[in-house]
Amino acid sequence: MQPVLELSAPDGFDLWPVADVGSAAFLPLSGGLSTAEVGMAVMRIVSCNDIDPDGDRLPRPADPLGSFLHGLLTFDKPFAAGGLGVTDESTGVTFMPGCCDGLEDWRDWHRLVEGGGLLGFGHDPVSPVAERFGDTVRLTVNAEQSNSPVIELPVTELRHLLATAERDLTDFLALAADWAHRHLPCHQAPVTAALARVLDLPAPAVPSEQ
Repeated sequence: MQPVLELSAPDGFDLWPVADVGSAAFLPLSGGLSTAEVGMAVMRIVSCNDIDPDGDRLPRPADPLGSFLHGLLTFDKPFAAGGLGVTDESTGVTFMPGCCDGLEDWRDWHRLVEGGGLLGFGHDPVSPVAERFGDTVRLTVNAEQSNSPVIELPVTELRHLLATAERDLTDFLALAADWAHRHLPCHQAPVTAALARVLDLPAPAVPSEQ
C-alpha cells in the first residue's frame, strides 16, 4: 500500500522546478522523493485547489506565485486527487484510486477496518471498491465489471499496511516542509500547514530562518 498523487501535465509550469514524470498517472509519496519530485507533488496539490475565489474568500493576489497558491492557502478543506494504492505482488493486480478519491480522505480506510461496510472511490467507467467481509477485506479494481480483478487480504494485514502508508505520508510531509523552506521561503509556514490539512496530519515544525 502506498499513498499516491494523481498527476497531470504541468503545461509550461515555471514557478519552481518540477520533475519530468513522463506518462506516469500517479506519483507515490514518501520520504524518498527527489527535490524535483517534491516540487511536482506540491505543484499538483496546489493545482487541485487553484479555483477562482467565491463566497467569503479573499480575491487572488496579483503576483503569479501568490495567485497560484491562493486556493490551497484559503480553502478550509483543501484536497488532492489521489488516495491509497495497493499492489498484490503475488498476482500483479493493482488497486488504484478512482475519480472520487482524494488523499485528504485516506483515514476513511480506518473506518472500513474498524466498522466494516463499503468504500467507493469512483464511478462509471471505473469504480474501485473496498469492502470488509468478516476478517477479510476485498478490493475490487472496477466494480463496473463482473470479472474485475480483486485483491483479498486479512484485516490484520490491512491495519499494518495503513500504518506503513501513514509513515510514508508523514515522511513526505516532512520532506515537503523542508522543500517549502528552501523554495517558498515567504510562504513556508502557510504552505506547510495547508499541506498538513490536505494529508490530514499534524503540521511539522517549520524550520527557522538561517
